Amino acid sequence: MVSVNKSNDLFIRANGIIPGAVNSPVRAWKAVGGSPLFVERAQGARLYDADGNSFIDYVGSYGPAILGHAHPRVAAAVARRAEQGFSYGAPTRLEVELAERINGAIPAAEKVRLVNSGTEAAMTALRIARAATGRPGIVKFDGCYHGHTDSLLVRAGSGAMTFGVPDSAGIPEAVAAQTRIAQYCSLEAVARHFCAEPAGIAAVIVEPIAANMGVVRPPPGFLQSLYDLTRHYHALLICDEVISGFRLRYGTVSESLGVSPDLVILGKIIGGGMPIGAVAGRTELMDLLAPEGPVYQAGTLSGNPLSVIAGIETLCALEGAGTYEQLEASGARLETGLRNALARSARQGCVNRAGSLLTLFFGVDRVRNAEEARTADTAVFAKFFRAMLERGIYLPPSQFEAMFVSLAHTEADIDATIAAANESLDAIGAP
Repeated sequence: MVSVNKSNDLFIRANGIIPGAVNSPVRAWKAVGGSPLFVERAQGARLYDADGNSFIDYVGSYGPAILGHAHPRVAAAVARRAEQGFSYGAPTRLEVELAERINGAIPAAEKVRLVNSGTEAAMTALRIARAATGRPGIVKFDGCYHGHTDSLLVRAGSGAMTFGVPDSAGIPEAVAAQTRIAQYCSLEAVARHFCAEPAGIAAVIVEPIAANMGVVRPPPGFLQSLYDLTRHYHALLICDEVISGFRLRYGTVSESLGVSPDLVILGKIIGGGMPIGAVAGRTELMDLLAPEGPVYQAGTLSGNPLSVIAGIETLCALEGAGTYEQLEASGARLETGLRNALARSARQGCVNRAGSLLTLFFGVDRVRNAEEARTADTAVFAKFFRAMLERGIYLPPSQFEAMFVSLAHTEADIDATIAAANESLDAIGAP
């Protein structure tokens, strides 16, 4: 039995001073019930909460902890760098080195601008696209999350041609109306938007492999067809690789699928767990940014040396032989175990996986887009989440978040997780 007395006390304290007791909504566990664990520390593939409980962790800070938590190489580099100051408000050699590493790994990243988060990177990419094309409209896909900037925090309305409807209070309808929604992987839906406004859409933004509706792969050829469509209408293609960049290969998924986007946005792994984001792309587009061009973007802490050195050391480690092969093998081992656990329990469900990213859906046989994802049985997932927690396995507290496998996860960790999944499915009862 997991004891959570201190976590509960901290949650009560936090409720009195922090909205919802958390600083990012998914941490509140609204989708799975109960109050969240408060984490005290993490090492390798494990988290330790305020009560001293230990968990095998599949959140991994939602992606950055690809080497495992507090990797000695990264932690030592950050500690050394901190002794020389946290930030300066001036350029540093390290910023140049990280940008060069990104450029060397991603041919489309001819120039790189470092920012503080994936949200800032997406916001900046949209601004560049609108400046480059002189058009206001954006097409995004239902279920793809690109941060909480106003233009992208929208969902589909009724009908394929309905303009965006704000998905959050505080977003002016006039801003949301510039965003068009398409079903993920539906080239026809995107084409209808372009046909309706052949000179009104600046860019299409897409997750090459979706990870915010659960993990969903595109069908073969989809990204290339999407790129060709944007070329035909003189619009830009923006690939959001905040999660997938350096996660499935050393570089980006889009280019491994044969597509060189106009702009790419990055985050998470390129900061090694420290706050960071980046927008990168063709020189003529990136040179629209101030001070070279008319598109303004700035940040007091952009490119701060602690984030940058953590990113450099993480990327250096990922260049080592066999890293992505190990991540693939661990992801495949976990996928097979979860599929077998579902079959053994006779409970309906499916496992979607891309490398070290995966999602276990309940109540559905397949998930190819957000509409199908929404039919998943979230009540069963909540029961499974809590049963796994009792057995020392820390999953993302939402049916629609990806699980992240790291290089620190051992075969024993994976096998313990599979055993816990079998026990948890038994514990929540027959379907």
